[in-house]
Amino acid sequence: MDVIDEGVGRLFTDPDADNARAHFKTKSRALTNKLMSLKDAVAKYVHDGEYLAIGGFGANRTPIAACHEIVRQKKKNMAFAGHTSTHDFQVLCAGKVFNKLDIAYIVGLEARGLSSNARKYMQSGEVEVSEWTNYCLSARLKAAAMGISFVPIRNVMGTDTFKFSGAKIIECPFTGQKYAAMPALWPDVSVIHVHEADMYGNCRIRDITVSDLDLAKASKHLIITCERLIPNEEIRREPTLTLIPFFCVDAVCEVPYGAYPGVMAYEYFSDEEHIREWLTVEKDPEAFKEFLDKNIYNVESHFDYIRLHGGMEKMLALRDKELMTTGNGNNG
Repeated sequence: MDVIDEGVGRLFTDPDADNARAHFKTKSRALTNKLMSLKDAVAKYVHDGEYLAIGGFGANRTPIAACHEIVRQKKKNMAFAGHTSTHDFQVLCAGKVFNKLDIAYIVGLEARGLSSNARKYMQSGEVEVSEWTNYCLSARLKAAAMGISFVPIRNVMGTDTFKFSGAKIIECPFTGQKYAAMPALWPDVSVIHVHEADMYGNCRIRDITVSDLDLAKASKHLIITCERLIPNEEIRREPTLTLIPFFCVDAVCEVPYGAYPGVMAYEYFSDEEHIREWLTVEKDPEAFKEFLDKNIYNVESHFDYIRLHGGMEKMLALRDKELMTTGNGNNG
């Protein structure tokens, strides 16, 4: 197969499918109890210098509790998939967790505005980048989930995004047409937040999944944080609701409100007031340092963080707001 052109971006992971299979071959498929604290899961599975990916979509169902714990444990020199990332990216930039980045969507918090600290970090010269589109990164995860080294797609050709990516333009052996080959992406460790999981790692998600199902299959190690633990008997009662199977999962951590201050569909709305506080305070480096000490470094857990911002009273108000928004509330 002829390579016609290639981008100048560096690949931060090995796209070799056989090398990836060698790892997955060693992964246990036994039904074992994987429950542990989030603190222990991050200490065990998130390591300096590895490749990290985060699930969710924008500010929806993003494992912010895990992002805080990764920053709190001062993980460094990681590579990161900036795929539909918003507040999670803002948090990880605050801790300078990564110094290598596959870029698709970063710095922006959608309609809320841009993170000045994230932009400052990206302009500092401390981060090596390769450029992609959101679909490119989805395709790369799809290739990994399929167990192959690349998939051909038809976007990015002829753009500067391709030029600064690690993709290649190839000629189809059947038709002679040109395609952009997206190299497989196998993260060393990923974190996905879900609505429900059992102790083995069977997971249910009740809203948009984007690439999380492929991410789960592609990740060499996967930490699940969940709103609720449910019995395995419940999983077996309605098996078609299971989207992520247990054999993809290494750790299960029950973290209610684990996406806060983001939104969790059918559970709670985003805390827009607190997200605005993040965007405002990070413009002042000294104030931002104090803010991080107060909200991340000097707290023991996500529950302490929530208590700082209104506790259960705030969370119940956000739950009411979400239920009213989704039509599941009582309009009376």
